[in-house]
Amino acid sequence: MQHSFEALDRPGGFARVELLRPLRSPAFRRLWAGQTVSLVGDGVFLIALAWAAYAVWNAPAALAVIGIAMTVPTIAFLLVGGAISDRLDRRVVMVCSDVVRALVVGGIAALSVAHALSFAVLAALTAVYGAATAFFTPAFESSVPCIVPERDLAQANSLDQFVRPAALRLVGPALGGWLVSALGADVAFALDAATFVASAAAIASLRPIRSAGAAPASTRAAIVEGLRFVRTHVWLWGTLLSAAIAYLAFLGPSEALLPYVVKNELHASAGALGFVFAAGGVGAVGAAVVMAQVGQPRRDITFMYAVWTLATLAVAGYGLARSTAQLMLACLAFNALEVAGTVVWMTIKQRNVPGELLGRVSSLDWLISIGLLPLSFALVGPAVSLVGVKATLVAAALIGAVATLGALFLPGMRDIETPGRPSPPAGRLARDHA
Repeated sequence: MQHSFEALDRPGGFARVELLRPLRSPAFRRLWAGQTVSLVGDGVFLIALAWAAYAVWNAPAALAVIGIAMTVPTIAFLLVGGAISDRLDRRVVMVCSDVVRALVVGGIAALSVAHALSFAVLAALTAVYGAATAFFTPAFESSVPCIVPERDLAQANSLDQFVRPAALRLVGPALGGWLVSALGADVAFALDAATFVASAAAIASLRPIRSAGAAPASTRAAIVEGLRFVRTHVWLWGTLLSAAIAYLAFLGPSEALLPYVVKNELHASAGALGFVFAAGGVGAVGAAVVMAQVGQPRRDITFMYAVWTLATLAVAGYGLARSTAQLMLACLAFNALEVAGTVVWMTIKQRNVPGELLGRVSSLDWLISIGLLPLSFALVGPAVSLVGVKATLVAAALIGAVATLGALFLPGMRDIETPGRPSPPAGRLARDHA
């Protein structure tokens, strides 16, 4: 049976289901459909990559090293990716990124079939994957305001955060756990490669996506302009700085040690890891639906920091859990709270950053937020050796929560949430609140 959005185009159709309102835009529907398929593949990739890494090197540091291999190239190319997405057709940037990642993941699948996949080769291919992601992310985030009306941005971001965890943490991992257990990691990698092809085809069907403002004279000039804008807005630099510290504390341990806890502490299977990720997907999906219905909070900065602080504290549950069910509950809480804050943050950026700067600001968002992530992964091994797996996770949660909440009290942080303050028009410089 084929589903149609035509009924939702009639008056009142989208009003009844706020989450679906942005789908009135045919361009957004195609972009959303391509991303949904691709994100399911990414969820499969999460399980396959973890199991493949531990298959060739069964140590707590294995996935940390893979994480470093992926994030260092992403960090290195993010500023360039953001500048290029503001200068060129964002559609072309996204398609090229998808094609490169399809080739990389397809190569991993082929090497796995041939039993020629070593840890070094897996890390090298993962690095290429990370570099390609650096171009896709800012191009995608800056494309949404170009094809969705401003009044629907909160719902578009909620829909993105609905689809992302549903595919990446629910459907994808559940499918990935079954594929790896039943058919092997090579089949899982091959499926992910095919989903990148599908995403590229959907994006290629769109019209050119360019910012409304004049293109910068050079990539270097574009980067400098983006840095200047961030530096003069405390709500931007303060949030990015606090995220960098919090991610340094908890993201490396949680990403590297959650699969290790499932496999080596609880002695569970790949399927169990899939269920843990899926529980996170359930929490995230529920939060996205709620945020779509209630819309952007009036005190959006305060709300965002409150839920992000609680989300970081939930990471302690990974270290305190004594069963897969408890891990699932902690993962559900973390993802629900994280998504609630992310929906608000994305809408804040889109409403307060000029359209011609959004790609660069988005790339800086990612760069500063994950800039210390390789160090976070690198510290996992020593921390585990010093205090153990579970104590590392609890300490990481506490440090990250303090860093997150502290930024809320920076002078001027909450100025932009003044009730009744109008949003700047797209394509023009936002008011300086520093």
